[in-house]
Amino acid sequence: MPTRRPPGADPLAEYRRKRDPARTAEPVPAEGQPLPRGEDDTFVVQEHHTPRGRGERVHWDLRLERDGVLKSWAVPKSPPLEPGVNRLAVPTEDHPLEYASFAGEIAAGEYGGGHVTIWDAGRYATEKWDDRHVIVHFEGRRLHGRYVLFPLSDGTWNIKRLDPAEALLPPRLAREDFTPMLATPGELPADDDRWGYEFKWDGVRAVAFVTGGRLQLRSRKGDDITVRYPELQRLPDTLAGHDVVVDGEVVALDEQGRPDFGALQNRMHRTGPEVPKMAADKPVTYLVFDLLAVDGEDLLDRPYAERRERLEALEASGHRWGATPWFAGGGRTIAAAGLENGLEGVVAKRLDSPYRPGVRGPEWVKVKNFRTQSVVVGGWRPGKGRRAGGIGSLLFGVHDDEGRLVYAGHVGTGFTDAHLRELKGLLHRRTTSPFDGTLPREVTRDAVWVEPDLVGEVAYGVWTADGRLRHPSWRGIRDDLDPEDVVVEW
Repeated sequence: MPTRRPPGADPLAEYRRKRDPARTAEPVPAEGQPLPRGEDDTFVVQEHHTPRGRGERVHWDLRLERDGVLKSWAVPKSPPLEPGVNRLAVPTEDHPLEYASFAGEIAAGEYGGGHVTIWDAGRYATEKWDDRHVIVHFEGRRLHGRYVLFPLSDGTWNIKRLDPAEALLPPRLAREDFTPMLATPGELPADDDRWGYEFKWDGVRAVAFVTGGRLQLRSRKGDDITVRYPELQRLPDTLAGHDVVVDGEVVALDEQGRPDFGALQNRMHRTGPEVPKMAADKPVTYLVFDLLAVDGEDLLDRPYAERRERLEALEASGHRWGATPWFAGGGRTIAAAGLENGLEGVVAKRLDSPYRPGVRGPEWVKVKNFRTQSVVVGGWRPGKGRRAGGIGSLLFGVHDDEGRLVYAGHVGTGFTDAHLRELKGLLHRRTTSPFDGTLPREVTRDAVWVEPDLVGEVAYGVWTADGRLRHPSWRGIRDDLDPEDVVVEW
């Protein structure tokens, strides 16, 4: 791409030859004008829609200020936002610097006739510029970081992003072990005006990292769960080029718009070829309730109220995701509205609280409308009648203050036949009980013990005095939790 012009040659001669200033809205400087002297640090990417038959053809033009002109490449599929992807870039004629702000219509019949918009613009710094490599650092809304343009043997060029997406994240948020902040079970706060309130959504916690137009979803355990929810891939498109880290909940909504945890069960651990069809048939929604970083700015230490206000200021929402409502004060009213609409409860968050990754502290309090408890499956009892030959009920436990897995009851309701078949394939037998202490004889008599590595969730009535759950009902698998993290949730 770097051209060696003869001394005195007009760098814009080809540009002028292709355009009639009387017919095009594009800037066409008069011949013989001296070139402006800039700082060689401006770039623009223009999106160009050209009519073609009954449709249109779209391509992108990358332009870098250099020696008084804009060096230009046509990029058919847009500059890559993800690292390591090569995209074709075809060198075109130099453009005048005034073109960096051009957007509008080019008349039909003229060279490049169609509609032009500015896709991205900003500053760039040059690391290397020669016949074999143009290496630059972009600072735009969509293009960030280190890119290289390089020629191929056929005279075309490629463009590739060099640095990883994680390089754009604040250091604390780029860690692989990042885990979300958790709420402590409790009651509505007495000092109501110092708290903000959100509805509690019955889904799966997920932190979304959007960098360079690329989405990654991580579970509460830190696992990459992006592939499970392809319907959320358009989330970056609503952010107008911003890089963000947000915290939220993946939910399956019923016909009334309420979360249905049972419906989400079919999606939580699916990664196979069936996922796209499931996503099309019953798509999930991502409900966002916190903003942890934006465009490289770490917001973890900022107050909750400020983070929520900045999340709303992004004005980003789409068909499959959006920011959840929140309310300063009025906790009893919000809790009553949640109960009336069949929601799980509310979460109270101190207005001045920072975001503490991985911490379950008093600044966030969850107040449930109905009781649920995470449990570790440690065995099962054979079924009878219609369930003969399979699982009749699951034996479960929780960890005590000393980290021992103690028996907490058995559950035989809330399952479908499909759930039971799936569960049997996920449980791995062992010869001894994984529970600490003595179990009731009626349980041990025909129990089949399994490795305590599967976490589920049950709804229940109350905890009994001897540490058992009364009237538990199975709600589903929680593969977003580690077994060792399962403790009593009063």
